[in-house]
Amino acid sequence: YLDRLEIDPERLAEVEQRLDTLQDLARKHRCRPDELPQLLEALRQERDGLEASETRLDNLDKQIEECLADYKKLAGTLSQKRQQAAQKLSRQVTANMQELGMEGGHFEVEVTGSGDEPAPYGHDRVQFLVTANPGQPAKPLQKVASGGELSRISLAIQVITAGREGIPTLIFDEVDVGVGGGVAEIVGRQLRALGDDRQVLCVTHQPQVASQGHQHLRIAKHTKGKTTRTRVEPLTVEERVEEVAR
Repeated sequence: YLDRLEIDPERLAEVEQRLDTLQDLARKHRCRPDELPQLLEALRQERDGLEASETRLDNLDKQIEECLADYKKLAGTLSQKRQQAAQKLSRQVTANMQELGMEGGHFEVEVTGSGDEPAPYGHDRVQFLVTANPGQPAKPLQKVASGGELSRISLAIQVITAGREGIPTLIFDEVDVGVGGGVAEIVGRQLRALGDDRQVLCVTHQPQVASQGHQHLRIAKHTKGKTTRTRVEPLTVEERVEEVAR
C-alpha cells in the first residue's frame, strides 16, 4: 500500500488548512462543521433579502397605507353605529332605572373621538355617565355610583342586552341595597328573567328577591370555640318558605 501511495505534501497541507478553516467557521457560528452548508444557504437568503430591502420597504409602506385606509373606513362605520346604539341604550337604561328605585336618575353613553391613531376597538372613547338624582350633572359611572347603584345599573344593562350577549354566568352582589319592597320585587322579576337562559347568582337579603329565584341557597356562619365556618346549604321547598318568611 505504501509503495502505491503517492504522498503530496502540498495537497496534505491544503487539506489540513481546509479542515482548520472549517473548524474555525464552525466555532464562529456555533454549529457543527457538517451544518455549515445549510448555514451558508440561510445566510445567502438573508443577504438577498437585505439587498432587496428598499423594494420590500416600498411594498410594506403601500400595504400600510391600504390597511390604514381600510381601518379608517371601518372605524368610521363603527363610530356611526356606536352613536346610534348609544342613544338607544341611554334611553332604555334610563327608563329601567326608574323601575329599579332610582327615580329621576339618568344614564348616558358618551362616545367621543380618541384621535386618529389606530386602536383595536376603533378611534372612539366610550364612557358611561350617570346621575342618580335629578338636577345633577352626569358624571362617570365609576366615580359617582354607589355599590348598590352600580349593581342595579348593571342589572338594567344586562336585562336590555340579554339577547345579544353570550355571557353564561352573571353575579350580582347586594343588587337590591336601598330599595323598598315594590322595587325589590321588580329586581327579583328581572333577575329571574335573566336566569331563564343563563346562570345568575345573586346575594340578597330581600325576601321579594330570594322568593323568585329558581334555587335558594342559605349562607350562614357557625362559630365553635375559636373557629368560625361558613356553610352553604341548598334549601328544600319547605325550608325555603320558612327562610323567606324569616
